[in-house]
Amino acid sequence: MRQLFSNGNSRFAPVITSGYTRPVNQALGKPRPARARTLQPLPMLENGYRLTTAEFLRRWEALPDIKHAELINGIVYLHPLRRADTHCEPQGAVSGWLGYFAAQTPDVKVYANPTLILDRDSTPQPDSVLCYTPAKGGRAHINKKGYLTGAPELICEISSSSASLDMNAKLANYRRAGVQEYIVWLTGENRLCWFVLEDRDYIPLTERAGLLKSRVFPGLTLDVKALLAMNGARVLSVQQRYLKK
Repeated sequence: MRQLFSNGNSRFAPVITSGYTRPVNQALGKPRPARARTLQPLPMLENGYRLTTAEFLRRWEALPDIKHAELINGIVYLHPLRRADTHCEPQGAVSGWLGYFAAQTPDVKVYANPTLILDRDSTPQPDSVLCYTPAKGGRAHINKKGYLTGAPELICEISSSSASLDMNAKLANYRRAGVQEYIVWLTGENRLCWFVLEDRDYIPLTERAGLLKSRVFPGLTLDVKALLAMNGARVLSVQQRYLKK
């Protein structure tokens, strides 16, 4: 049975709504404001966590302050800030070389630092990727969320503080995924390794006259000494000479 408040100074009276009563501010004619919802804690993303690709991306998307993260064989790796001399400048040189080749070659794309979804347990963030478009038979494509998905034809890593990871777990990961060529520039040792997939295993390319030539991208040619010396003009000059006409 409905009953009014007996206190004459009270500004509230009960209102029956769908079988229950709630106080209404008679002066304003509005219900009391609802209590603030309890904020849910942000998901965590730390080195060594074991996650699937779906969960890794869900957590990373909620943590925009994290810039460099990878999932390799189900394990999370967070990378430190990158040095200009041993990482950023070499990465720029490689991206310039691959970007020039892609600009001169139809149906070839280059991507810098893409989040690459390889499979359920691996989502690396390689420094540079070169791939054919799907129309040309490339195996990698852009998914609905804008992530590169599938095994590209060529991956390049600038390896300074991450040499052990790049030459072991990531090498094996790329090999299993079917990445046909893998370049690792070991900046701390001033040397470069270029692997090609042959009989499901990586074998190193052999230099000929100081040059390395791709087996997957006709015309893609690298003057190794020029790159290691950061002689970008020489690298592009040699590449221009060997472009497939």
